[in-house]
Amino acid sequence: MTERVILEFEDRRYTRADLDTAAAGLAQALAGRGVSSGSRVALMSGNRPEFVIAVLAIWRLGAAAVLISPAWRTQEVTHALGVSEATHAVGDNPVLADLMSMVHLDDPLAAVPAGTAPALDPEAEAVLVFSSGTTGLPKAVRHSHGSFAAAVRHWREVLDLSERDRIQVVTPPAHILGLLNIVTALDVGAWVRLDARFDLERMLTRIGQDGITIEMAVAPIALAIASHPTLESFDLSPLRYIMWGATPVTPSVAETVTRRTGIGWLPAYGASEVPVIACNPIGDARLDSVGKAAPGVGIRVVDLQTGKPLAPGEVGEIQVRSTSLMLGYLPEESNAEAFDDGWYRTGDVGSVDADGWVRLTDRSKEMIKVRGFQVAPAEIEAVLHGHPAVADCAVFGIPDERDGERIVAAVALSVPVDDAELINFVGDLLASYKRPRDVLVVDEIPRLPSGKVLRRVLKENYGCTADQ
Repeated sequence: MTERVILEFEDRRYTRADLDTAAAGLAQALAGRGVSSGSRVALMSGNRPEFVIAVLAIWRLGAAAVLISPAWRTQEVTHALGVSEATHAVGDNPVLADLMSMVHLDDPLAAVPAGTAPALDPEAEAVLVFSSGTTGLPKAVRHSHGSFAAAVRHWREVLDLSERDRIQVVTPPAHILGLLNIVTALDVGAWVRLDARFDLERMLTRIGQDGITIEMAVAPIALAIASHPTLESFDLSPLRYIMWGATPVTPSVAETVTRRTGIGWLPAYGASEVPVIACNPIGDARLDSVGKAAPGVGIRVVDLQTGKPLAPGEVGEIQVRSTSLMLGYLPEESNAEAFDDGWYRTGDVGSVDADGWVRLTDRSKEMIKVRGFQVAPAEIEAVLHGHPAVADCAVFGIPDERDGERIVAAVALSVPVDDAELINFVGDLLASYKRPRDVLVVDEIPRLPSGKVLRRVLKENYGCTADQ
């Protein structure tokens, strides 16, 4: 009996045996470089089958995959390598190759029988992903095989995912959602279409051609779908629903898609630290809530000042307990304020009503969430301070229908400079999604005596002047 294809990319098709055989070959190449149990291996790759093969190869050796965004530039990758203390590298990106000796994903591999993959130690590190902190420098989020396997179980259950489903993955693989989608699909034997990059026409066309049953979307994808002038011309009938994750739902966008196509949405809520927190029940989804706690996940709301648990419906900080909770951050000092008596402090502000529906209203942390990516204002400020025309600066986010939030840089100047020069100055050093969309010239940056920027004052006084 011919084994079923479970992964497709362009004109290439893979069975699970194909992936395992390739992973065994890459594992042998990595072992030849010294990768062994407990090693941390930096992986910087585009969305391609070799990314999946590399993760499987790293895990076969008992090592941990350190996922680095292919959008990052030298400064960001250098920091990530230092924080994670990665000792080996594999990928297809020249930035990583310039910094470390790297096994290239296009190198030929020896034919190695896959055999039986070794059992994974649930306590051992499996994957490190990056989530920015208030220091402005990305933190490494450490997951064990046990915690990530729990996230896979939770995701499979809330999505009701089975081998009958067919999904396409256009989200970046180095992001926790992209990895979770891929690994969960492999776990249940669902069919996966990988796309090297997001292309709206191709994505919509393939829903009908490939019989896609579940589409994964973040805010920019949702807006693109809603704005497509001939959306009704595509066959979207195979879809069971479209999952909306990474940012809160924009009801007007979601409702437009449903009105034009008849396809409903499934809002969900997670974080790099706890990949699956809540999801709407299938068949009972609503747009004003991220859903109810996933099985095995505990959610509580605490007072923002006292930290005491609040009654249903009261607004405070969302805290989470789960078997999918990360091991912790690197650097270690980042863990000091991350937990409250075993509960993970999300930094999100919201409420949980008496029926368990979770609503998010704000974030107590200062992160800006752009297209599902966490962006630290201080990281951008550090770059802007390096421009000779900038006397002082502060960065904040304002709501944006397309990206979830847009980045605004308030600058006090010593000499006049064009907005575009400052935006490009940031773009030359940091990933493109960290570029400010707007520059606001101000007389001075409001600060407390301690020097802390009053971002809320900037939002109130200047945010409305940005082109929203």
